Amino acid sequence: MTSASELKIGKKLLEGKTKQIFELEDESGVVLVQSKDQITAGNAVRKDQMEGKAAIANKTTSSVFKLLHDSGIKTAFVRKHSDTAFIATHCEMIPIEWVCRRVATGSFLKRNPGVKEGYRFSPLKMEMFFKDDAANDPQWSEEQLLESKFSLAGLTIGQCEVDIMNRSTVAIFEILERSWATQNCTLVDMKIEFGVNVKTQEIVLADVIDNDSWRLWPAGDRSQQKDKQVYRDLKEVTPEAMQIVKRNFEWVSERVKLLLEPLAGGRVVVLMGSTSDLAHCEKIKKACSSFGIPCILRVTSAHKGPDETLRIKAEYEGDGVPTVFVAVAGRSNGLGPVMSGNTAYPVINCPPLTPDWGAQDVWSSLRMPSGLGCSTILSPEAAAQFAAQIFGLTDHLVWCKLRASMLNTWVSLKLADKKLQACSL
Repeated sequence: MTSASELKIGKKLLEGKTKQIFELEDESGVVLVQSKDQITAGNAVRKDQMEGKAAIANKTTSSVFKLLHDSGIKTAFVRKHSDTAFIATHCEMIPIEWVCRRVATGSFLKRNPGVKEGYRFSPLKMEMFFKDDAANDPQWSEEQLLESKFSLAGLTIGQCEVDIMNRSTVAIFEILERSWATQNCTLVDMKIEFGVNVKTQEIVLADVIDNDSWRLWPAGDRSQQKDKQVYRDLKEVTPEAMQIVKRNFEWVSERVKLLLEPLAGGRVVVLMGSTSDLAHCEKIKKACSSFGIPCILRVTSAHKGPDETLRIKAEYEGDGVPTVFVAVAGRSNGLGPVMSGNTAYPVINCPPLTPDWGAQDVWSSLRMPSGLGCSTILSPEAAAQFAAQIFGLTDHLVWCKLRASMLNTWVSLKLADKKLQACSL
């Protein structure tokens, strides 16, 4: 792939209020997204130049899209190109802004008189708006979107595609909401856009997500808001006021980088009774890696060497790293019960059952003496997922990967059903 310094920028494909899109002559299927220093409000009824905004916005967007990509969300973002631009897959944009709200504020209150500011939506409130500056981006219903029958990059936007965008918007919001909570910030609402990849006809998160895209309240306090609403609320645009707005944008761009950092490290330690179980354990390790969780494999037998089993246990209890133990033992499972009876850390039984004695062997993992709390999960991948769910309680990055995995499973089923229905017609 061409290095950043060698890019051959082609014609301008599009120019919006805050960015320009250029084709790249030497890279097929990707474009350059160049941010501008302009800040606007009310569909550019108010607009001003804010020196440095392009770099701040690009920094924010690049960090947000890296977080989402690393979590497993499909996006158009490819890589950061420069301080003010990034490279993205070429998409035909779906002309809809998807708005997701956790807290009632702003235009929602005007359109829904009687609802008090601060009303909390559980589940999230979803809205969509047709992108039309001349008509002030009117709110649309799902029926209006379906009846428009948009066709982009060869893909007709029907019920399946609308459902995917709806479900994806919720997942993306929840990932960013959970991430911002680590900085004691409330993600109040957010707007995003989707595009259709011109090569794959796949719907992906596109456009940008920067400080123009959301409302962000530190400590849940609107008076501390750090987003573009501060600019919208200005009674008069003065150099001093614009410096306040710029400092807010800079604050967000610095804080958003912290969302990429794990708050709590953890590990899975798999104890196998014999190396004959290694293939089973390798599946657990591979699944753990998909969630970004280190996994260590050890061999020990609670029946044949209980002292060594307890020594290994103490080794991982003594360094302060949060640990989930997974016991892999066929026949009579002594590892799980012995570990569970001697550690306060979580223990998961994952016995490698065989066709001949599996129905009998599994009871040594299911029937526990009183006072033991180890769970039993037969699938190695599911055992790793359960460990990830434990770590996800304190590590937002693991939680984000779990949330994206849920979305991707749902989307794959939706697309499979669409394909099957098309074959049946």
